[in-house]
Amino acid sequence: MLIKFLSTILSSFLSSVIFIVIFRKISLRYNILVLRGIPLIGGLALGITFILGCITAFSIYIPQKVQGIILASVIMLIFGLIDDWKELSVTAKFLVQIIATFFLVLFNIRTHIIYIGNIANIIVTFIWVIGITNAINHLDVVDGLAGGVVFIAALAFFIIAFLNNDIKIIFMSLALIGAILGFLIYNFPPAKIYMGNCGSHFLGFILAAIALSISYANSERTLALLSPLLILGLPIFDTAFLIVVRISQGKSAFRKSEDHLALRFLKLGYSKEKTLLFMLLLSSVFSFSGILISRVSNNFGIAIIIFVGFLSLIVAKKMNFKI
Repeated sequence: MLIKFLSTILSSFLSSVIFIVIFRKISLRYNILVLRGIPLIGGLALGITFILGCITAFSIYIPQKVQGIILASVIMLIFGLIDDWKELSVTAKFLVQIIATFFLVLFNIRTHIIYIGNIANIIVTFIWVIGITNAINHLDVVDGLAGGVVFIAALAFFIIAFLNNDIKIIFMSLALIGAILGFLIYNFPPAKIYMGNCGSHFLGFILAAIALSISYANSERTLALLSPLLILGLPIFDTAFLIVVRISQGKSAFRKSEDHLALRFLKLGYSKEKTLLFMLLLSSVFSFSGILISRVSNNFGIAIIIFVGFLSLIVAKKMNFKI
């Protein structure tokens, strides 16, 4: 099985590099989806690589939930590509995300919180998937940032799946990790390729779907349900403060602005490289906390949550997030 794991991540990595090199040359040669001299086709390469990686990994029989994630992600990938070609309205983007999430629910990829009913679980699922999809999209403001955060989160989900012996999540996580590694070679500062809205929406959607497919808690460790919130804590943290600040200033929560955590860090005079390093370290702390809380008792879990909350307040104060 170890050989199968290694072959999955290696084949996804190599496929990602090959697709990126080919698509990049085509994009530059024919001036297709190019922004300031840099191709926006990284997302397409990531999407194709992930989907092929999953199909190859499961080969003979693809589990139903994996089929659902692939089908829904194809919808996100196609419309993301259209969005990069000709930017869609906010309403159109949400409509596509709702449709794609509907397919996840159709394949029973949703929350299963025992304390609330089925209808409430479905509502939570829609909020979760659409929220994380847009949170990763909002995070894509600095070279290497969105890809790096997705890599860290995917690695965290892989570790939890490995500890749970959840084969389907292991293979999906490895396919995603390999694809991201190939992309990051060309996306770290200075970027030679961008993922575009196609890539950021696709990756956010995949992470949200993978998070929904993992079993975190039993009746004795209810706080483990917060594990995915912590693993994806950085994009959630950035988006939450972004929305609060924009609304407090009388701006639309969906309107683009310079309020992102990474951009504020740049305004303090730090280089892109140092900003990226700080953000990825912060993401690693969130993700490591998410892994821990999935394995420890409720009492220790409370201590982890307090630590993360305290860390978030320190960062918010440092970045001058004022309401």
